Amino acid sequence: MADDKKTSPAEFLRQVQTEGRKVVWPTREETVRTAIFVFIMMVILSLFFLGIDSLFSAVVRWLLTLA
Repeated sequence: MADDKKTSPAEFLRQVQTEGRKVVWPTREETVRTAIFVFIMMVILSLFFLGIDSLFSAVVRWLLTLA
């Protein structure tokens, strides 16, 4: 079972501050590069799903003409 000892609010804030110092923030260049990559992937995936949706739509329209 977990330790039943209560952590005081002051100790909790100290622990949060200590953990916050360990965070390695990305540089501006890394952030811009990642944002560009996300944008490119978003465009590629949206075109892919547009194609799939159009294909399914055409198949359903064709099937409905058979009925």
